[in-house]
Amino acid sequence: MFASFHHFGTSHITAMVTIITITILLIQLCRRNAPSKAKYIALTTLAFLCFAIYPIHQTFHLLTGGAGKLDEVIPFHLCDIIAIICGFALITRKPILCELAYFWGLAGTLQGILTPDINHDFPNPLFIIFFLHHGVIVITALLLPLGLGWKPRPKAAKHTFCWILTYAIGAFILNLILKTNFGFLMHKPERGSLLDIMGPWPWYIIVLAIIASAIFYLLALPFSKFQNERSEQVKPN
Repeated sequence: MFASFHHFGTSHITAMVTIITITILLIQLCRRNAPSKAKYIALTTLAFLCFAIYPIHQTFHLLTGGAGKLDEVIPFHLCDIIAIICGFALITRKPILCELAYFWGLAGTLQGILTPDINHDFPNPLFIIFFLHHGVIVITALLLPLGLGWKPRPKAAKHTFCWILTYAIGAFILNLILKTNFGFLMHKPERGSLLDIMGPWPWYIIVLAIIASAIFYLLALPFSKFQNERSEQVKPN
């Protein structure tokens, strides 16, 4: 019998420390200028996990006779989409994918790590899958700029914020049709989260959008000098 999960309990803190440690190690590995077999294996494994986490989750539910709610079957939660984007960002390094991985990954997924919407504690497989899922996203989002030297384009924060609003509209429509709760747009997580301090529905959605826009702005600040310099370089003489 698995124990119930408690926010900021021993297993929760251990999981967060593990994610931080792996992130630091990968950043240091990727900062090496010389080609490295270890670097290639690490990035390939990280990309694989980004793609594999959803099939792993579904396989576990099938093997354990899970309820199979539509929220769990259809990969339309924000973190499901971000994980796939992170995988492609690591492989292709396309600017839009890297920008979505960075801004969405840090603005959207960190909240899930801080206040996980899970019932069971370690060593329940669902606990491991949850933190593996959210961990690979955060690791990728930090690894792109800090380890791989990627930088967002000017106005990337505005563009990615518009895309997340587009997701919210699509998720809300899908929720109305399927009676689901993608993006937690219909009600808050049952086990408590940071949304609890943002007021009742639908006001917490508005507050969340305002906070998200501020976070996107803050995430873009470290790159503002680089973007200004690049803008000056392309100005006509």
